[in-house]
Amino acid sequence: MKEKKKGAYKKYWQLYVLLLLPMIYLLIFKYIPMVYIQIAFKEYKIGVSPWKMPLASDHGFKYFIKAFSNKDFINALRNTLMLNLLDLIAGFPAPIIFALILNELAFKKLKKVTQTIAYMPHFLSWVIVSSLALQLFAPTNGFVNQLIMKLGGEAVPFLNDPKHWVATYIFMGVWQSFGWNSIVYLAAIAGISPELYEAASVDGAGRFSKMWHITLPGIRPTIVVLLIMNLGNILGSSFDRPYAFQNNMVMSVANVIATYVYKNGIKGLQFSLTTAVGLFQSVICVIFLLLANWISRKLGERGIW
Repeated sequence: MKEKKKGAYKKYWQLYVLLLLPMIYLLIFKYIPMVYIQIAFKEYKIGVSPWKMPLASDHGFKYFIKAFSNKDFINALRNTLMLNLLDLIAGFPAPIIFALILNELAFKKLKKVTQTIAYMPHFLSWVIVSSLALQLFAPTNGFVNQLIMKLGGEAVPFLNDPKHWVATYIFMGVWQSFGWNSIVYLAAIAGISPELYEAASVDGAGRFSKMWHITLPGIRPTIVVLLIMNLGNILGSSFDRPYAFQNNMVMSVANVIATYVYKNGIKGLQFSLTTAVGLFQSVICVIFLLLANWISRKLGERGIW
């Protein structure tokens, strides 16, 4: 056994050398900075090594207690969970449906044009997407509201009312990402054997039957893996998207953990508090990831590992 391993190392040593580069990158930029996680349990002092910082009161849990007794943090936690769940419910099936539709298109040129148009929003920053949303959904001079008023209706506060803001936020998120996310599913569909479709045609199966009994089962492992990864990020949140969309009238639903950390940590200089919040967020995300993977394995799926 040892001789086989040595033979493999000698035969593929170039690959192992190439593997060193990402490993060194992860070590320097991902693992070594984890030393500063201990700031969450200590009284932060600029210029002092984290090892020498004094332990915070309440056995080091002072800032965790402070965070959970803060109404702004509880509100941000609730908003993060709510928006991510809605994103998952609305945004996760969208690229799957889009990939299935594209796979059924008979005209290749139309398929390529449709794919290109659908991919383009992914390359727009959230600042640009929020600007487009403002032009479309502004209360008085937005294109959509102007059209509604010309048809005899009343203007809808898409960006000013919390409920309407949530719907607009989710809609713009789905629009920006569904085309790009469909690439993975299209690749999985391309890996399904054409013989299965030919056999189904011989048996008299229609397009919908082929989609339901061949295409969807064929991409099910991909769907499960991506669902697990999305569930693992259920309490995570990007900073640029909510920050670009939020305004003072919708802060009750727009303030998420990422913007809370920015305002209280970077602007408020409460580094220990926001490190504690970030650590809590990361731990919960890992728990969700492990739980989702465990459930998928119990249901007979392959999971991530």
